[in-house]
This record gives sequence, C-alpha cells and structure tokens, in this order.
Amino acid sequence: MVARKENEPARTSHRTTSERKSERELVITRIFDAPPRLVFEAWTTPELFRQWWVPKSSGATLLSCEQDVRVGGSYRLEFAHPKAAAPLAFFGRYLEVVPNARLVWTNEESDDGAVTTVTFEEKDGKTLLVMRELYPSKEALDVAIEGMDEAMPETFEQLDEFLLARGSGAART
Repeated sequence: MVARKENEPARTSHRTTSERKSERELVITRIFDAPPRLVFEAWTTPELFRQWWVPKSSGATLLSCEQDVRVGGSYRLEFAHPKAAAPLAFFGRYLEVVPNARLVWTNEESDDGAVTTVTFEEKDGKTLLVMRELYPSKEALDVAIEGMDEAMPETFEQLDEFLLARGSGAART
C-alpha cells in the first residue's frame, strides 16, 4: 500500500477504457467520483479546463484556452511542446450543448479531424463519461489513436485528481 500525505487527495480506482468500435470510431469511458454538473463544469469552464487537460508527462504547456460553449460557439487551445518549433493549435466549433449531459464539437485543425461527442451520465452520484471520436477515415483514426492510448488515461486521471482536490466527490451535490 502506498502512503499518501494527509492533504493529498485519495486516488480513485476507476480505469479509463478505450475501445475501437469501428474503422472510424473510438470510444473512451471513465467513471468520475463527482456528479455530472461538476464534471461538465470542469470541461466547459476555461479556468478549470486548463488545470487538468494537458497530460503532465507530455511536456506540453497549454498557452491559451478559449471556449464559447454554446451551439455555434467555438473553442481554441494553443500548446507549446518541446518537440514543436511553433505552438500547436486545436480548434473547432460546438454542434450540440446540453448542460450537464452532452457536448458535441468539431476538430477542425486538419482535414482528418474528428467529431467528438462527450456524454455525462449520473450513476449513483458519480459520472459515467463516454467520449466518442468519429474520424473521416480509418487512416485518420489510425494516426490519432497512437497518442491517445497513453494521453487520455493520464488526462482523465488528472481530471479525477482535480475533482477530488476541489472536494467535489460523490458526497457533495
């Protein structure tokens, strides 16, 4: 058993699962120890999102985070990465926004960008988060999946730790 400091949040036992559903679709799931409204808030509030999104082991830094979370609104994330000569940008627009339940957005940084759907489902005071990435081709998913297999579990672990540190566990509603 690993000892932890008294002020350090307890780690959860939830796992991030990733499954290729078809040649073009990847589905990632995780249960978070917080109600959907708090998980949704962490996804849709720039000041909160920037605290957990970038996998720490990547060496990347989130330089800016702009989110206009409404149907037709846009987002733009800019990263600095030690292996990139210039900042990298991810951007798109929101196609669907159902508060505390569902987000759908485009990824427009390349022709191979996915449409991402994230659902937030309440399960006994916790949130079952399901993230679906639908790519325009098998080849686009093949390229994207290489980095996602390591990045998404780490990113979701960081979100879990962020929620726990904010005291948003299942006991709080």
